[in-house]
Amino acid sequence: MSSVPVETIPGDDLTKKPPSGIGLCLSGGGYRAMVFHVGALWRLYEAGMLGGVARISSVSGGSITAAVLGLNWGKLSFDPAKIAQDFVPHVVAPVRRLAGETIDAEAIILGIALPGRISDRIAGAYRKHLFGDATLQDLPDEPRFVINATNVQSGALWRFMKPYMRDYRVGEIKSPTVPLSLAVAASSAFPPVLSPVEMSPDPDDFTPNSGLDLQRKPFTSKVVLSDGGIYDNLGLETVWKRYQTVLVSDAGGQMQPEEEPKSDWARHSYRVLNIIDNQVRSLRKRQLIESYIAGDRQGAYWGIRTDTADYGLSDALPCPYARTVSLAEIATRLKRMDDSVQERLINWGYAVCDAALRRHVSQDIAKPKGFPYPDRRV
Repeated sequence: MSSVPVETIPGDDLTKKPPSGIGLCLSGGGYRAMVFHVGALWRLYEAGMLGGVARISSVSGGSITAAVLGLNWGKLSFDPAKIAQDFVPHVVAPVRRLAGETIDAEAIILGIALPGRISDRIAGAYRKHLFGDATLQDLPDEPRFVINATNVQSGALWRFMKPYMRDYRVGEIKSPTVPLSLAVAASSAFPPVLSPVEMSPDPDDFTPNSGLDLQRKPFTSKVVLSDGGIYDNLGLETVWKRYQTVLVSDAGGQMQPEEEPKSDWARHSYRVLNIIDNQVRSLRKRQLIESYIAGDRQGAYWGIRTDTADYGLSDALPCPYARTVSLAEIATRLKRMDDSVQERLINWGYAVCDAALRRHVSQDIAKPKGFPYPDRRV
């Protein structure tokens, strides 16, 4: 087996291939990722694949889209002919409404000026615009939706799911009633300004002996969480270990060069940490691609910075690289996007997902008739 793109923990047996099944990973990247993934889901739905996915694992901006999908899963027919009747109103429309609102700037300003955490205000915005009073118990039993955050205390992944939420070191709480808005806020608590999210569970709610080495106070009485992308920006870990077919939609950002890096300790340290983070993300992506090549996993990776020409399809949707790169360079923010940018991003997610599926998953998938928003293209 090639170098694995995930962390191994006690109990993992990576010498055995996992059973057949499809897992889908949605990366982080703020609103840019949230909207890009809508396009990918659109194409998966149209290709008849979305309804067959067994697990959807997400981080950060991808968790916003995943949670909307999960909350509305029961309203979908998964009939490609009915996209306009169910997928568009129940998944596309709410995500686009949120994308028309700036929620990070107000949360930061009010969080500084008034009592309360910035992250609480982000959770409040998600509750207002998307999730209302829904909790993790409102997600479907199948497929399994996994909303990932990073436990700052343990340094491990904290997973929010309907059956349980857990950190393998701290333990698990079964059937959690955590608000969906709070779980998504934790997953998208981009540091330093939107992080952390704090929870105060009852230590007695943890399943006895379910944690490896940290099932004790204060780890079980106060949980400090940050963006899931800190630990795993692809949302890959909980899928790669469990399914033979792994689909990855990556709308993550890329560190930009600096001609004159700052020399003061604070900004210089921040730059160095960004370099470390960028290298870790790049390594995980390379190892994922290597696992496909080596046959350890099947599936496909598509990214917001991918050049569709690399797939070698003569009938791919037209996506000039210069145009798609401009979309990839949208800042990682929860900042309002106008309709034209939203529609270009959805078209781009749709088109690159299509190319990846038809090149690496199945040649039997029919070519799309055109972009979801044909007047915008990319």
